[in-house]
Amino acid sequence: MRRSGLHRQHGKQGAGGGGVGAKGIYAKLTIAVVVLLICTLSLLFSATIGGNRGSLEPSEINAEELWESAKSSGWRPSSAPRSDWPSPPRETNGYLRVRCNGGLNQQRSAICNAVLAARIMNATLVLPELDANSFWHDESGFQGIYDVEHFIQTLKYDVQIVESIPEIQKNGKTKKIKGYQLRPPRDAPIEWYTTVALKKMQEHGAIYLTPFSHRLAEEIDNPEYQRLRCRVNYHALRFKPNIMQLSESIVDKLRAQGHFMSIHLRFEMDMLAFAGCIDIFNPEEQSILKKYRKENFAEKRLVYKERRAIGKCPLTPKEVGLILHAMGFDNSTRIYLAAGELFGGERFMKHFRDLFPRLENHSSVDSSEELVTNTQGLLGSAVDYMVCLLSDIFMPTYDGPSNFANNLLGHRLYYGFRTTIRPDRKALAPIFIDRENGRTEGFKEAVRHVMLKTNFGGPHKRVSPESFYTNSWPECFCQVSPKNPADKCPPDNVLEVLDSRLENKVTSDPETLAEKNSTSRTEG
Repeated sequence: MRRSGLHRQHGKQGAGGGGVGAKGIYAKLTIAVVVLLICTLSLLFSATIGGNRGSLEPSEINAEELWESAKSSGWRPSSAPRSDWPSPPRETNGYLRVRCNGGLNQQRSAICNAVLAARIMNATLVLPELDANSFWHDESGFQGIYDVEHFIQTLKYDVQIVESIPEIQKNGKTKKIKGYQLRPPRDAPIEWYTTVALKKMQEHGAIYLTPFSHRLAEEIDNPEYQRLRCRVNYHALRFKPNIMQLSESIVDKLRAQGHFMSIHLRFEMDMLAFAGCIDIFNPEEQSILKKYRKENFAEKRLVYKERRAIGKCPLTPKEVGLILHAMGFDNSTRIYLAAGELFGGERFMKHFRDLFPRLENHSSVDSSEELVTNTQGLLGSAVDYMVCLLSDIFMPTYDGPSNFANNLLGHRLYYGFRTTIRPDRKALAPIFIDRENGRTEGFKEAVRHVMLKTNFGGPHKRVSPESFYTNSWPECFCQVSPKNPADKCPPDNVLEVLDSRLENKVTSDPETLAEKNSTSRTEG
């Protein structure tokens, strides 16, 4: 009723005293605008004083909910072919040998690429060589880490695989085929394999690609090729039974006391030297890092304060503890640490250990001789990988250039959208710098505000520089009732169809029929 009365009053002013009424209204509006502007500037000024953290709306992270897997939004993992996928022909263009360099997880990606390269070239893949000796001082090789029979059997619909190049008989003499050595370009396109590499293979019968790390482009506009990579990574590459049993034993012991989180604490000499983050160490330690960097990485001017301000430094153990504490995890949280030798010693762990005393690693949970004697080798890395894969929550502290973290993020996504905590180092850097400068007010709220904007392991679009091995969605996932037909899950009997095609190809092959007939006559 009051509003209609005001309208009537405005009408009278318009008829008789409109000039005076208008001036009054304009004056009131002007005052209101000024007050609003003052309030806005005040809020902005307060935010700036608080460390340029922006507006911090009430933020809530329920730590208890993070122990459960992320929401799938109707997606489920699926790397089976969804279109015509012929089984590999009996006759191939030759043999493909590769030498996979780097650590266990860099090698893992290289193996996936090797299988795809063999498929692209219609080549017989020789079991990949792992250049373990130069990196790990460990001579286990592929056969010492992975289940070879399972690897070959799982990929029988995709490529032919042999353990070694067979010898050939020529002019009554036994001869070994020597692979023609090639160095593939980094992130080589498919065309390089179907032209340069294939030509040399056809000329020499075999090629040897070395080194073979990041030698095939990740982003390929062919979903079936990408799904083959997933079949290799998440199905064919299975660790040997002793490694699986050891890993499951550790997980069972950890889980006997409830949920547990795994953290890849990448605070090690190689990564710190690579990142150029050395100012927090004493002069002797800085000298060690500088020497390591000079011997192993290209010369580059790196300023610690600049690197840290843009999130290019690995999180320190203290920063990791502060993030988890701000998110609501308390000192009862059980944490498994996957890490090599932490640089700088125990003084960097003290604050983290004070906040989270229930820390474990594979040696503390299982002190078996097998692990003790190979804790820094391929076996120790493989066990850490499996425990992190099976943990309720996984947190990488430096996932940018870390193959271990990147592969695990992708594997956990494929394994059922298992929760991951991925700190946004760039967004967190000014908050930590403010705290170190004495501006601690609102610290926890600021951390939570940043972490709420991160993805906790659910399906999300892959955006550069995120790797395909970190996020294979949507190529390696499907929906039962999709909006896009390309996302429809393949039929449940897809393996039976592939088996039938493979069997038909074998039985229709002239050489196979001849062998069967010969065997039948001999038996008769």
